[in-house]
Amino acid sequence: MKIFSLSVILAPAHGPSSVLANATELSSFSFYQRGSVAEFMSFMSKTVTERTGQGQRQSVQENNYTAHVYNRGGAEQLCAVVVTDQEYPVRPAFSLLTKLLDEFTAKVPQASFSNPGAISFPDIQTYIQKFQDPRQADTIMRVQQELDETKIILHKTIESVLERGEKLDNLVDRSTALSAQSKMFYKTAKKQNSCCVVM
Repeated sequence: MKIFSLSVILAPAHGPSSVLANATELSSFSFYQRGSVAEFMSFMSKTVTERTGQGQRQSVQENNYTAHVYNRGGAEQLCAVVVTDQEYPVRPAFSLLTKLLDEFTAKVPQASFSNPGAISFPDIQTYIQKFQDPRQADTIMRVQQELDETKIILHKTIESVLERGEKLDNLVDRSTALSAQSKMFYKTAKKQNSCCVVM
């Protein structure tokens, strides 16, 4: 999963778009390819911006790249585009674009949009580095991964008990910590659930 390009683009309803802020992460390409790749990313970003209606979001695939675009429209007429590989998840990509536009509008006055060369927004470089890991953009994805890791740890613990040749039945029978009533409950529950297979 990789982000290659991140852009904030002025996207008037009629007329050409213009890039207000841009960052690229092209270290996976050879030194000689980076200029051409950067031009392609910029071209792709502007093209999908101009073909995305105001208030719309869409993802457009081209070869091994996906451009996720969010044209917020409104009074600012701003659009954000992130170009990623095809493995980068959609939801974190759009979370990133929303955060980027929120911060851009908070820090860059709308009066400066007419002179893109004078706009200074170094935070875009921070965004492209930080969100290479999609879990940074999406809290739900981060929580899901933590849950998955917990399942793996639990699974490993159960496997390690089984590898030693011990069976839960034997451990229950030998346990001095369990009362006779608890042992009976375990055995009854096991009989009632014996028809069920747990996957």
